Formats: sequence, structure tokens, C-alpha cells
Amino acid sequence: MGELRGTHVPVLLERCLELLAPALDRAERTVHVDATLGLGGHAEAVLEAHPRTVLVGLDRDTEALAHARARLARFADRIHLEHAVYDELPDVLDRLGYPAVDGILFDLGVSSLQLDAPDRGFAYAQDAPLDMRMDQTRGVTAEEVVNTYSHPELARVLRVYGEEKFATRIASAIVRERERARITSSARLAELVRESIPAPARRTGGHPAKRTFQALRIEVNKELAALEAALPAALDRLTVGGRMVVLSYHSLEDRLTKAALADRVRSTGPVDLPVELPGTGPTFRLLSRGAELPNEVEVAANPRAASVRLRAAERLDPTAEQHRRTDRERYRRRVRAMHQPGTGSAARRPAPGDGTGTDEEGEGHDD
Repeated sequence: MGELRGTHVPVLLERCLELLAPALDRAERTVHVDATLGLGGHAEAVLEAHPRTVLVGLDRDTEALAHARARLARFADRIHLEHAVYDELPDVLDRLGYPAVDGILFDLGVSSLQLDAPDRGFAYAQDAPLDMRMDQTRGVTAEEVVNTYSHPELARVLRVYGEEKFATRIASAIVRERERARITSSARLAELVRESIPAPARRTGGHPAKRTFQALRIEVNKELAALEAALPAALDRLTVGGRMVVLSYHSLEDRLTKAALADRVRSTGPVDLPVELPGTGPTFRLLSRGAELPNEVEVAANPRAASVRLRAAERLDPTAEQHRRTDRERYRRRVRAMHQPGTGSAARRPAPGDGTGTDEEGEGHDD
């Protein structure tokens, strides 16, 4: 395994612990899934805070798994670390015998280990072979993508996954270069991108190759396709009261997360019915209004947190939630009725001195 390369500061650690605590701090054993284990920073904090919690940790990066296993060795009787992508979560849980879990964390994007390891090819600021695979045991490399994709395919990847407005120009430069010689170096690719972007645009927005490298990484690892499948499957596995927290670093990741949660937090029944039909009520509630952003203190301590967006949700008891929503609707209908002519409380109140009043109706007037 060797020495750990780079540094690792878990993003929004205290907030993640705060959100997960109600789901994991129970009298009986609880199960928490870290779907993107990385170097184990979030997982270590969860295990320390919840001594009755069992951890299932997934990561496609074998080097990260080795480091996490060493870091979490003192919790060996409470951990299951699996070489898997997060869309394989249902299969992993079935094999381990966990039909349901209490907490799930997704910390998406590229890990500190991958960014800080020059030979992995993720960093545009360092020269390395164009690999970019999170799992170096399988899959196509960034070198294969750059040298074999057609011009339209390359432009689409850069435009969609990198939100790169100069995608066509960059794709053209890549095609011209590879006709002369195969592109194998991250430094050469970064140089090509820089030369393709107009000088005024290079002066803002950070390194000009940032978006291209991000797009290639997402394409190589099929990150969005895996996430699109993983989020609904993860939500399905949560127990009542279970919670899921997702940390996104890219607008497309955040949009997929928002969409997956939106499907669960709203009613699917007719809007004009006075009560919720069985099976049509929301099954989750959001734990924050919109996406939570890091504060200045967090970003100062950990610059990689600057682009993070946090969303979280809790699984509801459908029966209890149906009763609550029905009660709320009945109350709203009573309030609306009070404002209709001849139906409000004033119309029903007896005239003073008619002998029909009650003590209950008069309580509170002398306070």
C-alpha cells in the first residue's frame, strides 16, 4: 500500500454527522452505508460517534480501499469494506444480509487521493499518463477517449459534462493533434485546451483545462449513469427514520440528486381530494430548504469544499404521515369555512344574555 499520498479533509463533516445522528443513534444496532468511502474520513467519524453502528463502505478505487482499511482497522468487527461502485449497492447489501439500512452518505466527485496522486492523470497541473480511472482494474482510460472518440462525441462530452462553452474548439484541437501523434500526456492535453480558449476567457474562472479534465473524468468513470441508478436504489433501502446525505460538486450531480428526492417528497394523489389516498403520500421529507452551501470557515479550512452542495432526506412512516396530512387538510378546510358568510364562528355564537352560552366560550377574555 505504501504511504498515503496527499491529504484528506472530510467535507462538511460536522454537518453530515448532525444530519445522520437521529438515524444512527438508536438503542439497537444500526447500519450505515458510506457509498463513496474514499480514505475513510467520514466513515471514521461515524464509527467513533455511534458505537452500535455497523459500516458498509463501498469504493471502486482499490488504493483508497487499502488506505481506508488501515485507517479503520480498530473497528474491524463493525465494518464491511467492498470493492464496488455505488450503483452496485443493492447487490452488496443482499450479499451481506442487510435488507435495510439506517444511514447512507454519498460524497461524490474525485477524491483527495486521486487528485494528489500524479500518476493517476486526474490533475491538469501535473504531467502524467492520461488514465483518470477511479478503478484502475477495469474500464477505458482518458487516453482512449481522447484518441478514439469522434469530433462530435468529444464535443458532446466536454459540453455536457464539463459545461465547456468552447467544447467544439477544444475537440477540433484534440482531433488535429492526434492526427500528428497520439495524445498520452495530461500536460499536453492541458496545453491544447489552453491554446484553444480565447485569451480573454483564460483570465477568469481558474485553470482553462479544469472543465475539460472534469468532463473526461466523468465520461471515463460513467459517474452520472451510476449515480442515476444508485440514488433511487439507496432510498429504497432506508428504514423508516433512515436518512441519506448527498454531497455533490457538479451541477449535474446536484440535479440528479434533487430529482431523485423530488419524486419521494410529494404526493402522487389527486390534488383536490380532502384526504390522502393510501399509498399516494410522500415517503420522504427534505432536511434542508434547497441545497446547503459551505460557509466561509469551511472553505477556508478546506478549499475543495468550495463547490459542494449538500442535500439530505429522511424516510417517513407512510401511515403516520397520511394521518398527519389528513388532519392538516381537515384543519385547513375548517379555517376556510370560518371565512365563508354564515358559516364562521361569529354566525354560530349566541347573542349576549340569551342564556345559551357556555363557560368554555367565555374563557380567556379576562386574561
